[in-house]
Amino acid sequence: MSRQPINEDLHIEKQWFEDAREQTLDTLMGFINHVMNDYVHDYGTLCHAVSACAVAAAWAANSSEGARGGITGFQASFVMWDFIRYWLHSHNKCGLMMIDFDNMLYPQYEYRFDKTIPKDVWELLQKQAAEKLKDLDGCSDRVADHWRSIVNGNVPFGYRVVDR
Repeated sequence: MSRQPINEDLHIEKQWFEDAREQTLDTLMGFINHVMNDYVHDYGTLCHAVSACAVAAAWAANSSEGARGGITGFQASFVMWDFIRYWLHSHNKCGLMMIDFDNMLYPQYEYRFDKTIPKDVWELLQKQAAEKLKDLDGCSDRVADHWRSIVNGNVPFGYRVVDR
């Protein structure tokens, strides 16, 4: 079987993501095989393909008997954060944040764009800065000074510490 060369301008991924929602444990491997092996991927389409496979796997797992009827929206957000943490940020020690800029359309969400950092995250940042100061090999003076400033209690970038 010949593989179809594709590029991002074709937007084939739109169909992949639609089809991903319909996958079950029985159809998942066929879907993955199709998306990964029926095309000659370029740099960008490969990213869409891997993402579509991950989404398909989540939908397949969610539709399985073991999911007991499916997960809630809250649980889905937990899945998303687990994926982000274990796929891309496995070494993160201080936490992550995502901003939904669509919320800027609604005045009641103004607080979500305030430059605040939770107290527990601030304390983790200070701890990590102190750890990094123990080994300054190859570290620029500017970065080391920034870490010292954090350890000394100076919250960077115009943020302020708040209790949750």
